[in-house]
Amino acid sequence: MRGIAVMLAVIATASLAITGYAVSLAVLNHAHLGRTHSSAAGSYVVTGIASFVSSNAIVSALDGANPAKPVAAPSAPPPVSLTLTARDKANCPAAATACVDLAEHITWLQDNGKVSYGPVQMEPGPPGTAHATPTGTFNVAWKAGPTYMSTIYHELIPWAVFFAPGGIAFHEGSLTVGSHGCVHLTMDAAHYYNQHLPVGAEVVVF
Repeated sequence: MRGIAVMLAVIATASLAITGYAVSLAVLNHAHLGRTHSSAAGSYVVTGIASFVSSNAIVSALDGANPAKPVAAPSAPPPVSLTLTARDKANCPAAATACVDLAEHITWLQDNGKVSYGPVQMEPGPPGTAHATPTGTFNVAWKAGPTYMSTIYHELIPWAVFFAPGGIAFHEGSLTVGSHGCVHLTMDAAHYYNQHLPVGAEVVVF
């Protein structure tokens, strides 16, 4: 709406300028040609109007009414490295079925120490806050389906796999906004974890 209003204002200004330009030509030509050459003066008026309309002045005026160019969207954060390091291998014991590296924002599943799924990107609770994801060795307590609602935060947490006290779970969630302590995954990853992490499975968070 603002852009339309600016456009109308510019057109109105241009119309007044054209009229003024034409009147000025008419007066000057009328004085020059005399009253007996009014038709010739009129032709000069028409010529003057056409000259103004085709000039860069009106084009520049209309260009000025264009809305400002949209600001470029901020660049996406750098991608998470999905390669396990020597540190990851040292901190994830062979007995663990799922491991979570809070520093690298990755998690994976394994079988007898060999990676069976992932690593995939995850988003934990912000470190150093009351919602920081707890570290340690845990076991899956229970699992929920795709329509489960958090009884604490009253938010949808699809495919939740609860493994630590306080309702801490793997579940689908934002990968750019910190959790309330849970481990956010994509929908596909959350579903896979739900299907392949049995109750009792060991989860190591470091």
